Amino acid sequence: MRGRVVLVSGGTGALGQSICLAFLGTGATVCVPYVVPEEQTRLLGRVSPADAARIETVLCDVTDEAAVTAHVAQITAKHHRLDVLVNAVGGFAGGDLASTSLAEWNRMMTLNLTSAVVSCRAVLPEMTRARHGRIVNVASRAVVPPQGGFMAYTVSKAAVITLTQALAQEVRPHGITVNAVLPSTMDTPANRAAMPDADRSGWVTTDAVARVIAFLASDDASAISGAAVPV
Repeated sequence: MRGRVVLVSGGTGALGQSICLAFLGTGATVCVPYVVPEEQTRLLGRVSPADAARIETVLCDVTDEAAVTAHVAQITAKHHRLDVLVNAVGGFAGGDLASTSLAEWNRMMTLNLTSAVVSCRAVLPEMTRARHGRIVNVASRAVVPPQGGFMAYTVSKAAVITLTQALAQEVRPHGITVNAVLPSTMDTPANRAAMPDADRSGWVTTDAVARVIAFLASDDASAISGAAVPV
């Protein structure tokens, strides 16, 4: 993917960092909006000197449509292209429907769904103009089939799958593919802290998920769109 430009929303998180490194390994230029400076520092600390010139980080709230639109405009003005969008922003909250406050419900929808919608809306004009693009959304294996007990998370991530499938139909005539990955429990510091006594033998690594995302963004996956791939 040398010469191509990738936008990784959520690129400073545990999964996001693996995604950024995977795309850097393919030769792509990687653009990363961030809101937590400490996470940005950790990401840049993992980038090799050989790849440092091909990663760009910008302070940007990906739930803010104006900020994301401006960021995308900056990318396209500089590089004259935007080939791939990965939506890896997300959050988790437990609770059944009765115990979930409306504020927590809205927070899950904003983090998991609205962030993806905002970024998709921002990149589609450039991808449509180029008649080429790859969008990969991160949903969750835990919501297929839908599960109770973490209702706001379940509904928001299930909505990401629906968004993926519907948008794939809308943009297919323009040479754009839209797919989703559905990771099972990932081996991240946050999950280890939340479940210290869990058997981690079946957990999936963030690097494994990142490799599937990179494949879906590649030319080899040009005939795949509307898929929800469990990892």
